[in-house]
Amino acid sequence: MVRGLMTDEEWAFFEPFVVATGGKRGRPPSDHRRVLDGVFWIARTGVPWRDLHEHFGPWTRVYRQFRRWTLSGVWELMLEALGESGAVPDTLQMVDSTIVRAHHQAAGAKGGLKNRVSGALKVASRPRYTCAPTPRACP
Repeated sequence: MVRGLMTDEEWAFFEPFVVATGGKRGRPPSDHRRVLDGVFWIARTGVPWRDLHEHFGPWTRVYRQFRRWTLSGVWELMLEALGESGAVPDTLQMVDSTIVRAHHQAAGAKGGLKNRVSGALKVASRPRYTCAPTPRACP
């Protein structure tokens, strides 16, 4: 069993967003609660998709459904509703790693990396042979 799965109360909040209503078409949907738990588990642990715990099913199925929800805007709707519900304190913050930047010194600024690269180029461009004068046989 996996720790930290959604409670019934939490699922009751998220269920209207992820369970489609309407006419039956195509293949019957997978267990959306398990898929949503899998997405939250990935977000909480930070492991790659391929290392998803087997409790949630094949990682490709969970990722495919996550991608569909992302493209359809379900995540934005859920976050807006979660913010409006007051269930989350106003001080809660989320960090998206796509906007986190390293300090300029981490990128080798001020020639730190440049000096090492130019030194490597000098070593790499040395002549691979030596020219020695050959003595002449006839003066």
